Formats: sequence, structure tokens, C-alpha cells
Amino acid sequence: MATDVALTVNGSARTVRVEDPQTPLLYVLRNQFALNGPKYGCGLGQCGACTVLVDGEARRSCSLPAAQAAGRAITTLEGLGTPENPHPIQKAFISEQAVQCGYCINGMIMQSAAFLAKNKAPSEAEIREALKDNLCRCGTHVRILAAVQRAASDMGRG
Repeated sequence: MATDVALTVNGSARTVRVEDPQTPLLYVLRNQFALNGPKYGCGLGQCGACTVLVDGEARRSCSLPAAQAAGRAITTLEGLGTPENPHPIQKAFISEQAVQCGYCINGMIMQSAAFLAKNKAPSEAEIREALKDNLCRCGTHVRILAAVQRAASDMGRG
């Protein structure tokens, strides 16, 4: 049964019609709102490629029904910063050249943004723990860790 779902995505109120209330938020973001930051990885909420922020918390959009996101603030990679004014974590990923194939980067950045919002001065062990459930196939882990450390440092000066 089709239903309308009111969402707030990257600060904009939008309404979308979904055929099934269990339609994953990821499908709505990519297919109906043309937001390509979140990626389809495993479809099971295990790899992190689809991570978005929901009320500031990192959530796997492939396993979150769009209807459950109604009335909550959803932030995608596109809404985290802009090309002119990137979020500190985005700047750090660029500076540290932490992107290789790029598939995991949405999840790594979004998970890191949520983590750094709560932990302003994390240790390397804390960063590793925060990112342990985000999978990276191409092995740019060392640069990702450096980027999160740089962003924490930059945000601390901020």
C-alpha cells in the first residue's frame, strides 16, 4: 500500500510516496532524491557504505525503513558540507588522500562525523573502535585513521 512519507533531508522538508512502508531509506535517498553519497553495499546494514546521520546518529540507511525516518533530521554526505565549505572531516579526508576506490568513504566520513561530534579528542584506539564496523576493501585504513585524527585536531582548534 503506497504511503506518503515526510522527511527532512539535509535541512529541506520533502515528501515522498513509497509503495511499501518498509522501503529502505537508502532507496529513497538515491532513487527519488538523487543523493548519491550513500552507497548500496551489502544491503544488510553490515558494511557501512550507506551510512547517513539521523538526528546526528550514524545509521545504516539500507536497513532503515523510510517511514521510520519520518520527522527526523537526515543528513547525507551531500549535506555535511559544501564544495566551498567542506566539513572538517571532509577536508581531512582530502588532505590525507584517504580515498582510494571511494566506495566506503561515504560511510567512513559519516560514521566519523557522528563519532567526532561526541568525542572531540579521540585516541587512535577509539577511532579504530568507532570505525570497526565500516568495511574498506581496498585497504586505505591507515590514511582513514590519519584523516580522522587530523579532523579531530582541526576541530579542536576551531
